[in-house]
Amino acid sequence: MTKMIFVNLPVEDVTRSIAFYEAMGAQKNPQFSSDDTACMVLSEAIYVMAMERPRFQTFTTRPLPDAHATTGMLLAIMTDSREAVDAMIAAGAGAGGGPDPTPKQDLGFMYSRSVEDPDGHIWEVGWMDMAGMADAGHAA
Repeated sequence: MTKMIFVNLPVEDVTRSIAFYEAMGAQKNPQFSSDDTACMVLSEAIYVMAMERPRFQTFTTRPLPDAHATTGMLLAIMTDSREAVDAMIAAGAGAGGGPDPTPKQDLGFMYSRSVEDPDGHIWEVGWMDMAGMADAGHAA
């Protein structure tokens, strides 16, 4: 079986989160979704479990941070092109996200931007030219 990753995120409004992640290219899996939880499929191996805060809190005794005020993680996903990076950022911003909460990076062989989801979680979206990276003398 292929290893899979489930990114579990606390959210205020699961419906709003569904709209954001669909705009970013995810598809909702209704089999693992409910009124307060959405399973958003980014790829065959990457899933986002957007859970309203009371539901998320049932999985931990630790307090939940306000992702608008603190950064506990940066999530990153790679795309096929620079244009795909820009398109994903624009789509996320158009669905209630905040574009470029972290600095843009353009190293020629690597390009990345970021988008903040409506709950403050930061997604870095990037593209890498592996051949260009090797040509530039960077280790893979």
